[in-house]
Amino acid sequence: MLETGKIKVLIADDESIVRKGLRTTVAWDRFGMEVVADSPNGQAAWEAFLEHRPQVVITDIVMPEMDGIELSRRVKEAAPETRIILLSCHRDFEYAQEGMRLGASAYLLKTAFEDEELEALLGKFQRELSETAVSLQDQDDQLSTHLYAWLNGHNDKFLEVLRKLWSGSWRRKGQPAALYLVKTAGCGSSWEGLLQEHEADEEGLHSGNRIPYGSDSCYWVVPDGLKDGIESLLIEMKSRCGKLTWDSRRGLEDLEDVQDAFQSLHKEAELERVYGLSAEHWPEPILQAVHLLHAFPSAEWSAAELAQKVGLSRSHFSILFKKTVGDSFIAFQYKRKLRLAYGLLRETSLTMQEIAERTGLGDSKYFSKWFKRCTGKTPSQYRTEQKGESS
Repeated sequence: MLETGKIKVLIADDESIVRKGLRTTVAWDRFGMEVVADSPNGQAAWEAFLEHRPQVVITDIVMPEMDGIELSRRVKEAAPETRIILLSCHRDFEYAQEGMRLGASAYLLKTAFEDEELEALLGKFQRELSETAVSLQDQDDQLSTHLYAWLNGHNDKFLEVLRKLWSGSWRRKGQPAALYLVKTAGCGSSWEGLLQEHEADEEGLHSGNRIPYGSDSCYWVVPDGLKDGIESLLIEMKSRCGKLTWDSRRGLEDLEDVQDAFQSLHKEAELERVYGLSAEHWPEPILQAVHLLHAFPSAEWSAAELAQKVGLSRSHFSILFKKTVGDSFIAFQYKRKLRLAYGLLRETSLTMQEIAERTGLGDSKYFSKWFKRCTGKTPSQYRTEQKGESS
């Protein structure tokens, strides 16, 4: 059983004495590492890689079924951050050079290397991977913040990151993608916690394609071809936590499809979260109106303007809006601005003036007075309390 936090290592060599020697003579614990598999040929090593997703691969170059060069190429395509050490003989020197071009970290001569050489490399990998883990967590936190800001109409920084992810790790060899929004409210555990409980280590189910959204939701981008495995995992998780829910958009062929999927899932989730109704239960004009209000949060819509937009008279719109939403249009706007202010104070580092503008409340002085009148706290007090609770 792999200990939590250990760096996973895969060994591939057709000589059993080499595999056993590496397993038993290297002080793996000293480097925070554990050997999860050793394989006698390249094909078996590739299958073990897909199963375990090791961060370090040590492989012979000349092996049956698949050589170490082809194995390295596949590993680097699937997980470019993987560290690879090639084991070679003198006659394999040209192959070793090819492996280095593919992105291998080092090669060692099987007939001559000293323990100190291998240990120096493992120590280097341990430091690099530890730094990368911290950096990735920072990136995840930043990505969550950008996603929140974009979905709520505040800036487009998320789109810049999305373009890079779509052209890189999120799109596999031209395969369409699927986007899931998983909601864990009432489960007593976060999405990451539920995944850890289920030890989801299958290909495509690892982190790097998940974006937490608040404390009880997570967006999850996966290759469309893995949807059966994803659905099975979610159903298994729901059997243990009955309140787990999810929705999805599939067959996402391009960046525009992905953007639309994020926005449509977000809008439907907001309607359900705030009003307790699924989108299909809403009259179409009211659904359009609420979508417009969420799409342009800083705009000062009047009931007459929205009614005209959705093709209703002002009086009919007001009656239908109250009947559907449960609040008058004015009360709805009031609550929407307050929810928006809460989110911006909690999830972003925007100034009070910027938040005032994004909520359509003019300047920071008026916003602060309005917020205190609504909540009994100043915006700064609320933000400080929220930051303190999350630290």
